[in-house]
Amino acid sequence: MVNVALLSKWHVHADDYARQANQNEHIQIKVVWDENVERGQEWAKKLAVPFEKDLKNVLTNPEIDAVIVDTPTNLHKEIIMLAANNRKHIFTEKVLAFTVQDCEEIYEAVSKSQVKLMVSLPRLTEKYYLYAEQVLNEGLLGNLTSIRCRLAHNGAVPLAGNPNGWLPKHFFNKEECGGGAFIDLGAHPIYLTNRLAGPVKAVTARLQSQSEDEVDVNSVAIIEYENGALGIIETGFLSSGSPFQLELYGTEGALLIEDDKIRLKSKLLGEGWYTPDALPSAMPLPMEQWITSIIEGEIPTITENDVQGLTLVNQSAILSQIEGRRVATSEILTVKHCG
Repeated sequence: MVNVALLSKWHVHADDYARQANQNEHIQIKVVWDENVERGQEWAKKLAVPFEKDLKNVLTNPEIDAVIVDTPTNLHKEIIMLAANNRKHIFTEKVLAFTVQDCEEIYEAVSKSQVKLMVSLPRLTEKYYLYAEQVLNEGLLGNLTSIRCRLAHNGAVPLAGNPNGWLPKHFFNKEECGGGAFIDLGAHPIYLTNRLAGPVKAVTARLQSQSEDEVDVNSVAIIEYENGALGIIETGFLSSGSPFQLELYGTEGALLIEDDKIRLKSKLLGEGWYTPDALPSAMPLPMEQWITSIIEGEIPTITENDVQGLTLVNQSAILSQIEGRRVATSEILTVKHCG
């Protein structure tokens, strides 16, 4: 049994992870900590476990094997490194950290303490993604030339009595979040397209906010990949009814995914559009992979490269927005190594 501490209910997915933990026969939630004491006490009561207001007491408790981190993103590095230094395994909401250098420091601490770190990138386990990967690997699209991914919702569309929409107010706190729609919801298109198209060469982004003080709520990035392909990532908090879309175009065909509708056209399959009869089986969710890696030593399919690549695009996009220009990822990586 892996005894787990829940660290904060700040993120909107915290309840989801608590539910996944409770449903996993190998996990036992033992305690809750939260930087917001009132919120943490309420959550602990709901989960019928103790609340501990001192993080040090949680991390030095020998009965605690692992932590699930849903703190504000700007606390990730400090808390995750403290957990690692206390030899606690770590599951965390994306993104891991704001900079590639911070990510590397976290991974160094994790490696030194020989604990397992999992960042939740769940769409890499989905059937549609695995099918897209299969289509590419089988050469049905030829050479990939373009990729586009859109994921948006209406979380910031004003509601009666709530001018911020249904997202919690703190999701618009630039200091805590490091950004808005792009860094949070846009993470999914970023890590999906990174995995399918390969290493990123440059990013040109427009992260649009409704005022100078707010985070972005409607964002687009053009991605240049090292293999010559181009990518378009679209995300936002202002779109009602927007479907999830993942499109791949190549020299021999095209793959269009819109929610649960999948269409493939390939010269290798003849004329017209093809709809697959079956998709690959979904892989275990990130939390399941994390626990399996702790108990059985199995290597997860979600990797450090996926996590670092996500932060690299985010960091490049923010610099592109600030300076109004195309940003080569080599600039970020050069600064990291010089630092």
